[in-house]
Amino acid sequence: MQIIQTGFEGLVEVIPKNFRDDRGWFMELSKNSALAQAGIASEFMQDNLSFSIKDVVRGLHFQRAPHAQAKFVTVISGAVLDVVVDLRRDSVTFLKTFMLELNSDKKNMLFIPAGFAHGFVALKDSWFYYKCSKEYHGPSESGICWNDPALAINWGVADPVISEKDKRLPELNVLLSSGMI
Repeated sequence: MQIIQTGFEGLVEVIPKNFRDDRGWFMELSKNSALAQAGIASEFMQDNLSFSIKDVVRGLHFQRAPHAQAKFVTVISGAVLDVVVDLRRDSVTFLKTFMLELNSDKKNMLFIPAGFAHGFVALKDSWFYYKCSKEYHGPSESGICWNDPALAINWGVADPVISEKDKRLPELNVLLSSGMI
């Protein structure tokens, strides 16, 4: 397992060993001992799988403490541009954005510590798999508007497909001024 530091404390790209032969390939998606050795010590409580058609933007979602979730994300089939925003007030990368293409050819993964907003845009039809350190807790759910001018995220999509729920997410300045971040 290869661990690539991102410059954001705790946020790492993971490239698992991929065993190929004439039948196909095999890889371990997660293994607690290997993750712990890499400094990833989260116990995962919920697994999720979504399918998104090309140009779908999902996010930027997070759960407020004490239900904040660490996530371990990957693409089973397809490709996404994964986007995270650091919402940890004590972090040197507070309110900074990190983006990484995850794709099923590379088989890379991203570990996202609790305290980040998370979203992605599907670069092609994609199956997206993620493990969460805490179960979903509706009353703690929140998010930042995908096209917030303060973040100026270039999603690379001219006409994104966005859920009505995500269209109604507040801008970052509203969340900061209300103390929700």
